[in-house]
Amino acid sequence: MIRQFKKAVQSTNNMIIIENKLSYSSDTLVMGAGLAGLTTAYQLAKSGRHVMMIEKNKQVGGLARTINENGFRFDLGGHRFITQDKVVDDFVKTILNGDYLVVPRTSKILLDNKYFHYPLKPMNSILSLGAKKSLKVLVEYLSERIKKKITGKQPDCLEDWVIQQFGKTMFELYFKDYSEKVWGIDCKHIAKEWIVQRIQGLSLGAAIKNALCNKNDDKYTTLVDRFIYPHKGIGAIADNLCAHIASQNEVLTGTSLLRLNHAGNKIKNAVVKQGNKNKIIEAQDYVSSIPVSALVSCLNPAPPGKIQQAVKKLRYRSLLLVTIMLDQDRVTDQTWIYFPEKNIPFGRIHEPTNWSAKMAPPGKTLLVAEYFCFEHDAIWHDPDEQLTGLTIRQLHKLHLIDKHNVLGARVIRVPYAYPLFETGFQQYYELIADYLAQFDNLFLTGRTGKFKYYNMDHTIGSGMEVAQHILQKNRVADENRQYGKIVEGAGL
Repeated sequence: MIRQFKKAVQSTNNMIIIENKLSYSSDTLVMGAGLAGLTTAYQLAKSGRHVMMIEKNKQVGGLARTINENGFRFDLGGHRFITQDKVVDDFVKTILNGDYLVVPRTSKILLDNKYFHYPLKPMNSILSLGAKKSLKVLVEYLSERIKKKITGKQPDCLEDWVIQQFGKTMFELYFKDYSEKVWGIDCKHIAKEWIVQRIQGLSLGAAIKNALCNKNDDKYTTLVDRFIYPHKGIGAIADNLCAHIASQNEVLTGTSLLRLNHAGNKIKNAVVKQGNKNKIIEAQDYVSSIPVSALVSCLNPAPPGKIQQAVKKLRYRSLLLVTIMLDQDRVTDQTWIYFPEKNIPFGRIHEPTNWSAKMAPPGKTLLVAEYFCFEHDAIWHDPDEQLTGLTIRQLHKLHLIDKHNVLGARVIRVPYAYPLFETGFQQYYELIADYLAQFDNLFLTGRTGKFKYYNMDHTIGSGMEVAQHILQKNRVADENRQYGKIVEGAGL
């Protein structure tokens, strides 16, 4: 394999273009240019290792990219950056170089034509639910706390956990329909591992304490009421990382993994497709942030049948976004509005100009509606015009927009958006992870790569961790080689 590193890199609209070659060699190949992959590549490049990245999309960032539609900017669902990890916090702020805002979070749930604060505020709940139902909620909460102390029973699924933390009435009012809309399965089948990663430690007691004390509780990220956000969208983090990497390394966008050839306990090379050309990339180490199911399907030779069967048990939930551009200054004053009721087709909306005024041209705004689905669902395959019409009609029905103010729309489909934690999934994931662990130069990272529901800061931390592991591994290998030369030279 010939090592070819001619500099022919140019950047246009977040696309990194490299001159046409059929073979490459590198220290590390990073598959997938989401935040985890980009962080890994950045840390390795910063330490002097040569890195190549491949990304299926023509824009880097994965789920954390920002779309620019004629001056209207929007993220894939809206992403707030918060963290309790100072290392990650310093890293992101350094990458953004001060180009960010501190945004107050104010979110609401629309239920039965009434708006509820989210996270829950007791006075709002009492006034909205009525004294009788609110008293029932408090009695159920206290009853569940007593029951937990007596039995010590731990929840097995999302439904059990919410009832234990909030009571049955709150579960049925605020959690059941929305959770099932997001995940597409019954709450009894949503595994407890999702709770641990997303809402650990939160309870009605925590929400009440936070509200009554009138303070921001950084202990639970669900309750945090402010976050940092780049002026022109969350994609600035990915774009800045990519610019640093591409200055001395290669980033191939619009490039898909076809095969990952292996022998013994080593990945030997990767066959990728860019346009109508197949290319071979040979590296010492391989980092995957692409969906673990996609990675396994590319292995050559194919894995044992039990691994292939286990992969079929791991599912991802997809995200369909319909963005409506509007000829008006602002629609809401919220960062998010949640819609639990099943008669409303989308699950959540956000207005990017409430995050940063630079997300739309002056005097204009936009609303982003999120539909949660599987790729086999009919809505995933509906024409863009049909989805746009459905969204506009529903927003108009909710008294959020006037149809005459609509300037345009954009539909984005995001596969593999969320790993689906169905009860029992862990045994299948562990089987796959154990199999992949046999390759000592293959490393998994990120939300889709590790099949973990990471927040943005955890995703970045995951990339840092893999980079450090690779650097340490190669540092030890270099020391061992150097020691071998000394011993040989001494004639021992």
